[in-house]
This record gives sequence, C-alpha cells and structure tokens, in this order.
Amino acid sequence: MRVLALSGSLRAASINSALLRAAVRLAPADMELRLWSGIGDLPLFNPDHEPHVPERVAALHAAVAAADALLIASPEYAHGVTGSIKNALDWLVGDATFVSKPVAVLNASPRAQHADAALRETLRTMSAVIVEAASISIPLLGANLTDAGMVASASVSGAIRGALADLQRAVLAHRPG
Repeated sequence: MRVLALSGSLRAASINSALLRAAVRLAPADMELRLWSGIGDLPLFNPDHEPHVPERVAALHAAVAAADALLIASPEYAHGVTGSIKNALDWLVGDATFVSKPVAVLNASPRAQHADAALRETLRTMSAVIVEAASISIPLLGANLTDAGMVASASVSGAIRGALADLQRAVLAHRPG
C-alpha cells in the first residue's frame, strides 16, 4: 500500500513535518509512506494553467495518482490552513485521481481547531474520503520533540502507529473487489 504524506508547513523546524517524518519511520512494513517535499515549489494556483500544468504540478498529480491514500499534517495560521497546503489542494481540485481518495489528517496541536475544520471541509468539498479513525490530534506543540523523539515516545509513536493501522484498514476496505 502506498501513502503520500503532505506537510502544510514550509518551516525547517516544522512540528508537522517532523510528525510526518516520524510516521514514515513508524509505517508498517507493508506500507510505503513517502513525504512529498515539493509543496513549497508549486506555483500559485492559476486555472488558466490547468490544461497544461507546470512540471511541478504534474509531479504532484502523479504522486497523488500513485498513492492509495494521503496523510496530511498542517499548522494553523490566523485561524486557517496555510497558504501552501491550500495552494496544493487547489491544484488537485480538477484532478480526477483525487476523487474518493482516502485521506487522514494529523493535527500536531489540538488548539489548531479552526485549520483542522477548514482542511476537512476543503477535503470533503473535493470529494476525498476522510478516514476519521486515522485522523487524530497529538499534543506536540511545546513538547520540543524531533521526529526521532516522537518515534522514541511510547505515547506519540503508539498514536501514530494506531492512525496508520486505521488508515490501512480503511484503504483495504475501500478497494473494489
């Protein structure tokens, strides 16, 4: 099973990116979990470019098409999602391979309720299948944990492993035949 992870943060010290890197390290052996690093390289969304999307956008489309599911972690800025994750999702609105794609949302700060709700609303509008059992909040803000620290923490690694197992079950149940 292939899972594509997207971080909505461009910060080098991003807790959301660290959470996704920890998930990559904790993924079960039969799950290929890959963090897509090109979100900051996407041009600003412009529907005039959709018939012939820029190369970086084509790479995003190909990565989403190849994935069985998506795993998204994004911070909250000014009670909303980051511009980078919104821009990436805007480029995916017209992508037929995104429709009915199972998606799990990881929230590194339970205080980020507005962005979490906005992200879920955008995903529902785009016809994603939000896997609620795999969409969890892990209180990492202020914990000063690196991805290695998250892997070493029994409570954090257990929560991540549980979310990944729930995502895997949902994807397997979602597959036709």
